[in-house]
Amino acid sequence: MVGLDEIKQAVTVLDGYVVNTPCLHSRTLSEITGAEVYLKFENHQFTASFKERGALNKLASLTVEQKQRGVIAASAGNHAQGVAHHAARLGIPNVIVMPRYTPNVKVEMTRRHGAEVVLHGDGFDEAKAHAYQLADERGLVFVHPYDDDKVIAGQGTIALEMLSAHPSLDTLAIAIGGGGLISGIATAAKAIKPDIDVVGVETTRYPSMYAAIHHCTANYGPSTIADGIAVKEPGKLTLEIVKKLVTDILLVDEGDIEEAIVMLLEIEKTVVEGAGAVSLAALMRHRDRFAGRKVGLVLCGGNIDPLMLAEIIQRGMVRSGRLARIKVELRDLPGALAKITSVIAESNANIEEVHHQRAFTNLPVQSAEVEFVLKTRNAAHIDEIVGRLAAIGFRARAVHHDA
Repeated sequence: MVGLDEIKQAVTVLDGYVVNTPCLHSRTLSEITGAEVYLKFENHQFTASFKERGALNKLASLTVEQKQRGVIAASAGNHAQGVAHHAARLGIPNVIVMPRYTPNVKVEMTRRHGAEVVLHGDGFDEAKAHAYQLADERGLVFVHPYDDDKVIAGQGTIALEMLSAHPSLDTLAIAIGGGGLISGIATAAKAIKPDIDVVGVETTRYPSMYAAIHHCTANYGPSTIADGIAVKEPGKLTLEIVKKLVTDILLVDEGDIEEAIVMLLEIEKTVVEGAGAVSLAALMRHRDRFAGRKVGLVLCGGNIDPLMLAEIIQRGMVRSGRLARIKVELRDLPGALAKITSVIAESNANIEEVHHQRAFTNLPVQSAEVEFVLKTRNAAHIDEIVGRLAAIGFRARAVHHDA
């Protein structure tokens, strides 16, 4: 079992090569959630993830002969970059096996760090099995992403930094994939402050640790935007640590994670990937669980595909009522469309798109249906526009995002 001494030794190994990232109080998120929220910006690491802590601590522990042979790792992206970056810096040949559908930004960044990238399997577990096979065939040292003493100790250095910066923290909410991050953090935090509450967070689509702890069968979804924690089998070492030290495991949905990503971008001006947002998602979804507490959240990664981020932002604008669709029925006569656009302009909404439909509709001949995509302030603003159109004789309705 990893202990505080091993984690303190890791601090020395990482010194000068891994960033002691900021851990800052968020006044706005505290006001929104009803808890005192402190954010640990691990997305500010060079590889934009906490994973390089454990990767470097493991690589530094290898013998000269093992370093000469080279290493191999399986990863959905962040562990891959951590291993690739520090292996290259230490002159260690490295191979990374990644699932075929890993976001391109993570694949290209891993290659940029100098790794030989092998794409295999539809998910992490298939990639891991293939990495073990290649390790045997090529005599490489397998660097496990979470189920390893050195990796766990490296991740635990985060808790030392958080509690050094804010000793009054009484709760930590931590993402769980295979369990390396929460195992290291819980080990360090509980050693320093035994009464601290360590809470894990998983997605409803990949509740592997939750199922293992509660002795139930997990039902896995086809995918999740939190791909960094999409793990079907928690580690053996990490499972035992979680059983012993973690108070609770909470689950969040995809919509919760999307909302948290947008909030962090808009409020904190910071970009996180799905896994990096799950702790805030838990705070938002389970507010009563954290109300009045001093909660530390780890923004554990920032490697998100820009196209996915753009889509999440747009969906977030729809949820908040700041991007809206309305459909308006009108007689297909000169000037009718101008009246509608005039009302929209007078309401201080901005038209993004217009779709004029005559053929594919059940409306009478000489009638049309026009769909507008509008930039609006909120849901009340949408209702105001619909009401003003109705007041001058147009049948209008808002089209909600789930319609």
